[in-house]
Amino acid sequence: MQSNITVYTTNSCPYCVMLKNFLNEQGLPFKEVNVQQDQEAAQRLIETTGQMGVPQTEVNGQWVIGFDPNTIMSLLKK
Repeated sequence: MQSNITVYTTNSCPYCVMLKNFLNEQGLPFKEVNVQQDQEAAQRLIETTGQMGVPQTEVNGQWVIGFDPNTIMSLLKK
Protein backbone atom coordinates (compact mmCIF):
# COMPACT_ATOMS: atom_id res chain seq x y z
CA MET A 1 0.00 0.00 0.00
CA GLN A 2 1.44 3.35 -1.06
CA SER A 3 1.14 6.06 1.58
CA ASN A 4 1.70 9.75 1.17
CA ILE A 5 2.99 11.21 4.45
CA THR A 6 4.19 14.78 4.90
CA VAL A 7 5.43 15.99 8.28
CA TYR A 8 5.57 19.73 9.00
CA THR A 9 8.28 20.57 11.54
CA THR A 10 10.50 23.25 13.07
CA ASN A 11 14.13 23.10 14.20
CA SER A 12 13.39 23.19 17.93
CA CYS A 13 10.34 20.94 18.26
CA PRO A 14 10.97 17.81 20.38
CA TYR A 15 7.64 16.27 19.31
CA CYS A 16 8.70 16.64 15.67
CA VAL A 17 11.81 14.58 16.41
CA MET A 18 9.70 11.97 18.22
CA LEU A 19 7.31 11.78 15.27
CA LYS A 20 10.09 11.41 12.68
CA ASN A 21 11.75 8.73 14.82
CA PHE A 22 8.43 6.88 15.11
CA LEU A 23 7.86 6.93 11.34
CA ASN A 24 11.42 5.76 10.71
CA GLU A 25 11.02 2.92 13.25
CA GLN A 26 7.84 1.84 11.43
CA GLY A 27 9.69 1.91 8.10
CA LEU A 28 7.31 4.54 6.74
CA PRO A 29 8.77 6.95 4.18
CA PHE A 30 7.77 10.57 4.63
CA LYS A 31 8.51 14.02 3.31
CA GLU A 32 9.59 16.65 5.83
CA VAL A 33 8.71 20.32 5.40
CA ASN A 34 10.48 22.63 7.86
CA VAL A 35 8.11 25.58 8.27
CA GLN A 36 10.76 27.49 10.19
CA GLN A 37 12.89 27.59 7.06
CA ASP A 38 10.05 27.79 4.51
CA GLN A 39 7.75 30.72 5.31
CA GLU A 40 5.51 30.06 2.30
CA ALA A 41 4.90 26.50 3.50
CA ALA A 42 4.18 27.84 6.99
CA GLN A 43 1.57 30.24 5.62
CA ARG A 44 -0.06 27.49 3.51
CA LEU A 45 -0.17 25.23 6.57
CA ILE A 46 -1.93 27.87 8.68
CA GLU A 47 -4.41 28.56 5.87
CA THR A 48 -5.09 24.84 5.38
CA THR A 49 -5.42 23.62 8.99
CA GLY A 50 -5.92 26.82 10.97
CA GLN A 51 -3.14 25.63 13.30
CA MET A 52 0.27 27.18 13.93
CA GLY A 53 1.76 24.41 16.09
CA VAL A 54 3.90 21.53 14.93
CA PRO A 55 4.18 18.71 14.24
CA GLN A 56 1.35 18.51 11.78
CA THR A 57 1.18 15.47 9.56
CA GLU A 58 -0.75 14.98 6.36
CA VAL A 59 -1.53 11.31 5.78
CA ASN A 60 -3.16 10.60 2.42
CA GLY A 61 -4.97 13.94 2.54
CA GLN A 62 -6.04 13.67 6.20
CA TRP A 63 -4.50 15.94 8.86
CA VAL A 64 -3.11 14.85 12.22
CA ILE A 65 -2.23 17.64 14.64
CA GLY A 66 0.55 17.00 17.15
CA PHE A 67 2.41 13.81 18.06
CA ASP A 68 -0.33 11.20 17.61
CA PRO A 69 1.11 7.90 16.33
CA ASN A 70 -2.14 5.98 16.93
CA THR A 71 -4.15 8.24 14.63
CA ILE A 72 -1.43 8.17 11.98
CA MET A 73 -1.38 4.37 12.01
CA SER A 74 -5.19 4.15 11.85
CA LEU A 75 -5.24 6.50 8.83
CA LEU A 76 -2.64 4.34 7.10
CA LYS A 77 -4.86 1.26 7.54
CA LYS A 78 -7.81 2.88 5.72
